[in-house]
Amino acid sequence: MDRIEEKICQIIDSKKDEIMAFGRDIFCHAELGYKEHRTSQKFVEEMEKLGLTCETGLAITGVKSYLKPKGSQEGPTLAVIGEMDALPIPNHPDAWSETGASHCCGHNAQLTGVVGAAIALCDPEVAQAMGGNLCFMAVPAEEFVDIEFKSQMMKDGKLGYGGGKCELIRLGAFDDIQIALGHHTFPGADYGIYNSSSNGFVNKTVTFQGRSSHAADAPHEGIDALNAATSAMVNIALQQESFRDEDTVRVHGFISGGGTAVNVIADHVTMQYSVRGKTPEAYLDAAKKVDRSLKAAAMATGCGVTIETMAGYMSGVVNPDTQVLESVLQDLDAMGPYHHRRDMLTHATGSDDFGDVATLMPLVHFCTGGYVGNLHNPDVRVEDEYLAYVVTAKIFAITAYRLMKNGAEKAKENIEHYKAPMTKEEYLAFMDGMQRTETVDPEPLPIVGKE
Repeated sequence: MDRIEEKICQIIDSKKDEIMAFGRDIFCHAELGYKEHRTSQKFVEEMEKLGLTCETGLAITGVKSYLKPKGSQEGPTLAVIGEMDALPIPNHPDAWSETGASHCCGHNAQLTGVVGAAIALCDPEVAQAMGGNLCFMAVPAEEFVDIEFKSQMMKDGKLGYGGGKCELIRLGAFDDIQIALGHHTFPGADYGIYNSSSNGFVNKTVTFQGRSSHAADAPHEGIDALNAATSAMVNIALQQESFRDEDTVRVHGFISGGGTAVNVIADHVTMQYSVRGKTPEAYLDAAKKVDRSLKAAAMATGCGVTIETMAGYMSGVVNPDTQVLESVLQDLDAMGPYHHRRDMLTHATGSDDFGDVATLMPLVHFCTGGYVGNLHNPDVRVEDEYLAYVVTAKIFAITAYRLMKNGAEKAKENIEHYKAPMTKEEYLAFMDGMQRTETVDPEPLPIVGKE
């Protein structure tokens, strides 16, 4: 490490108690996507302590804060990105009682790492040693949950897309960004490179409309929306053999609402489905098969069905240039005491909206540990706050510095060599092309024996 990098580590270590306290606070006050008002405000407060100004209200709760005045520097701008949202897992012991949400995917560590990195990178000598500019970003709504809330926001004209980074791209918040730096929590290891392809997906909100009747006295007079939902699940399961193994298709969902009482034939059922695949071709093909399964269920039962398709996330894109991050992790291993490295380089069947960012620009992506348990599960705990928060801040900061020093030499090389799959215009056209609503009207038969 050079002298500036040693200074970065010293500054972060000198503020480690504050950094860990911030991570702990966010962990215990989890909020769902596009509702991260407290989290967003806490991030703004930390940036303002460093003398930075903030652009707020981006995609409702998002924040951008520039190291140097916006537009004042020649060269690329690197986004240092932390996610804010949590998951609706109310049975976690540290779930926030006001929201029923808990940080079971470690986004609090991302945001804390960005705050810790900003503390060091705002040092005048450190900032002066870097070319271009840095933008510290707090982004909303990575978890594709709380769909009915997001769908209503879209109908009200307050949102365009369900994912936070997708919405920020749509609104132009990434227009002045040329390269991104991101993080993911990874229980079971200390750190690693996260540079794999991943599944993309579309989301579906499905509503079957039936007709209620007395479930014991006159079930034949009803049209059971729950039967339609059951048929749909069987139909979808029967599509599995039509998916190629190499496309890693995943179709999964749940019933989010329906029926009113055990003795009343259900006149409505709402379901949520995600349809994932390795490539857009794969998941769009799977989505068509899901649609025909839903329509067949409606036809078989006489129900009507409304299928609302919402654009999800793009497939992850591999960045061929990992030399800077590799050098940072090698130095971290030499420093100790953390040595358990595990890189994530094989295809991931999950999805996140860093894939949307990587569709437009190079993404430098790493992971750190400090957690135990299984992500998206109430057994997740922070086991090592120093690793989860402070080491994360160091990797963010040193990687950003190495990309941007010497007139942003390494950042420029990465940008030059990267082949983005889409332009912004192509991306928006693709996303908008997925968003549609189809309705099949109910076709009830006459009730036998009833005039």
